[in-house]
Amino acid sequence: MELYNSLSRKKEVFKENVPGKVSMYTCGPTVYHFAHIGNLRSYIMEDVLEKYLRYSGYDVKRVMNITDVGHLEHDADDGEDKIAKKARLDQLEPMEVVQHYLLRYHKAMEKLNVLPPSIEPHASGHIIEQIEFVKKILEAGYAYESEGSVYFDVEKYNKDFNYGKLSGRNIDELLETTRELDGQSEKRRSADFALWKKAAPEHIMHWPSPWSEGFPGWHLECSAMGTKYLGDTFDIHGGGMDLMFPHHEAEIAQSCAALGHESVKYWMHNNMITINGQKMGKSLGNFITLDELFTGENAVLEQAYTPMTIRFFILQAHYRSTLDFSNEALQAAEKGLKRILQAAKDVKGLKVSAASAEVAKEVADLKENGCYKIENDELEKIKEQVLNIL
Repeated sequence: MELYNSLSRKKEVFKENVPGKVSMYTCGPTVYHFAHIGNLRSYIMEDVLEKYLRYSGYDVKRVMNITDVGHLEHDADDGEDKIAKKARLDQLEPMEVVQHYLLRYHKAMEKLNVLPPSIEPHASGHIIEQIEFVKKILEAGYAYESEGSVYFDVEKYNKDFNYGKLSGRNIDELLETTRELDGQSEKRRSADFALWKKAAPEHIMHWPSPWSEGFPGWHLECSAMGTKYLGDTFDIHGGGMDLMFPHHEAEIAQSCAALGHESVKYWMHNNMITINGQKMGKSLGNFITLDELFTGENAVLEQAYTPMTIRFFILQAHYRSTLDFSNEALQAAEKGLKRILQAAKDVKGLKVSAASAEVAKEVADLKENGCYKIENDELEKIKEQVLNIL
């Protein structure tokens, strides 16, 4: 089997780390809102891959994180925590928000026939592991403490490794950026990213650490939880192309800094689902939730669509190509799925004739007796029998 490795930018023959076993990490949801069809593409791609690996005889362990702390607005180091902001707006406890949307996420995945992961760790449940990971990076000299926060030193790291190798970003351009970001004057450079953030007095999600009462940076959870459950080196890491930078680039840097080597052998990224040629996303306000697709309750939708229709629609395009949403495309997928299901039903309903049963018995007898090589005259005889049946 060959996989396209985003890191090498080419197809590579898959070779598992441990014979017969596949270790796999997939980026899960930040549970502050309903999952939408744009999110779904990653989950479908990873589900198909996992099922194929299992079908091929591999024992698969897949870890998928639940981000319930540390993911700030705009995917940067400034702004409010997405979970905390939703909790403040809805006047709820942060974990009420997490539980509400996580339950609905699980129900949607079940309807879409997506396998649950082997392990589903929460970022908020692995604060200790993340603190220990930060300590390792500090000890290695690739991070610095500033006013109670800890930042990854991108420039120093790049001298020994290669920051930007996954995304293809130009490190010199990143380091030359001098713009000041609100609330980040303690950073040496804007390219540096947070490993631990000191919590402001109004921040409602925080934990004690050697540096401050605060919370982990968004990128940190995947490095800490991936290595905890899959080891210092594991086979596959999946996610959307929009996560390549900064999230996955930061993961590579964190692992190299803490462990001295990369953790992931094969990086797999799916492309986006677009709507009218524009990326679909919560921040853009142009998304359609999975529940809306199931019920048809969205002004963009002409009808409701079954979970399997949506799954089939996503599978009709190569996972690394863009896929544009439209009612016409979903309706075509609905018709195509019905034809396939009807054909499968028709095949199951076909009656086996006496002649075809006899041919099947002869082939089975040959295999049972170890006669895998069929002589030409025997082959012609079987061909003649098959032609007679047809």
